[in-house]
Amino acid sequence: MIKKILLGMTLLMSMVSCTEDFTDWAHPQTNPQEKAVAFGDNGSVTPVDYVIKLADVKTETVKVASIVAPTTSNAAYTPVYKINFDGQSFDIDAEGNMATADLANYIVEKYGKRPTERDINATLDAWMNNGATAVKMATSATFQIKAVPVAPVIEDGYYLVGDMFSVEADGDAKGVDGWNTVSAKQAFKHSDKDVYDDPIFTLTFETKKADQYWKIIPKKNGDAGNIWAAGVVGPKVDGDDSMTGLLTSNNPKAGKIAKAGKYKLTINMMDYSYTIEEVNYDPFIYFIGATDGWKSSDQKLALVDEAKGVYTGYVYLADPNGSGFQFKFQRKAGDWNNAIGAGALSTFSGAATNEGDNIGVNAGEGVYYMDVNLSEGKITATKVEKMGIIGGFNNWDGDAVMTWNAKEYCFEATNVGVTADGWKFRVNGGWDVNLGGSINDLTAGGDNLSVAGNTVKLYPTRKTSEKIFCTVK
Repeated sequence: MIKKILLGMTLLMSMVSCTEDFTDWAHPQTNPQEKAVAFGDNGSVTPVDYVIKLADVKTETVKVASIVAPTTSNAAYTPVYKINFDGQSFDIDAEGNMATADLANYIVEKYGKRPTERDINATLDAWMNNGATAVKMATSATFQIKAVPVAPVIEDGYYLVGDMFSVEADGDAKGVDGWNTVSAKQAFKHSDKDVYDDPIFTLTFETKKADQYWKIIPKKNGDAGNIWAAGVVGPKVDGDDSMTGLLTSNNPKAGKIAKAGKYKLTINMMDYSYTIEEVNYDPFIYFIGATDGWKSSDQKLALVDEAKGVYTGYVYLADPNGSGFQFKFQRKAGDWNNAIGAGALSTFSGAATNEGDNIGVNAGEGVYYMDVNLSEGKITATKVEKMGIIGGFNNWDGDAVMTWNAKEYCFEATNVGVTADGWKFRVNGGWDVNLGGSINDLTAGGDNLSVAGNTVKLYPTRKTSEKIFCTVK
């Protein structure tokens, strides 16, 4: 029996000594040594064996590789090196140092600003240069550099918390603690872009009392039910009532809005800045663009939500000069100050497009229903492929199709025979966009119309009136 035990121990020790497969769990993990790649005759390139974190690089150059120069028979020539990333070439010295700015800029242009490890495929060129002529001597095999760009922490979303969201209990209705609860109305709006490509977040809200304090909470904190976890941001000085300033996540304080009113808070989390502006939206915004050669702003959208700055209405878009179906909105007709172009918006839906400075559409000439939300930076354009009339006269089944009269800026239908038992206008055969109410003041989703007649003309663009109206004869 003792012999069997001794034999077993001997076999076990033999297995350990043969494999030497053990892990020192107390020793920190390190990156494996990067392998050298061939570089001409007898040369080599070895990338650094660590991830380059550009946030930690404080020098003008950064080491990315070690270089062993290829051999050459002409000692009169001094090698000059270029490092290549995806077809772009940058200077690199014989010690493998390149400009920190070159590496940082390449990563941002190629991958964006998100601080994620990037694996960059590279090659190295050696040029022989005697001061007058340069000849490429060798190109290395491909090697890989690992680097992380410099960027602040930007969360996927944020909430505003503070006094303005507190509600006192009233009877059976429970009170709300605006500092320790979050809701949809407290959520900042953002485009559908990556937050490192678009670090701008906006929120429109109302304060009904003076001296309302606030802070900003990462969305992940609110969603996890731990509002005051790490990541909270606010001004550096408690009670700062400045309308512009800088934010910090290092011991953030509470900002203050000094007077009651409606406000739009814009935060730029790339530079941790904020802007608060009081919003008083005008009754209309005025369409101007290629349709009239950028000369007329007669068509307009009407304000339908004073708190959020939402405007809706219809515009006729054309391109008589072949310059594109582009436009802007003026806050006051004929006044280019504070005009609303693509730069004032972040989200373009439906047929709406971002044309740089101007807004555009991608569905060609026609009438469009526009929904513009200035507080959230959104525009939706729906082309009116069919404007129809539906009601009791056709048993609410299908649409009497109207045609566009570009001379009168109206849709018209003849011999339609609408009756007093009710009818409405609707867009594209659906009920998402429809008009009713009074023939002198048509509104979205309004009541059924009760005027009888055979010839109906609908004037939707507010070109000659501040209201959408129709005539029935």
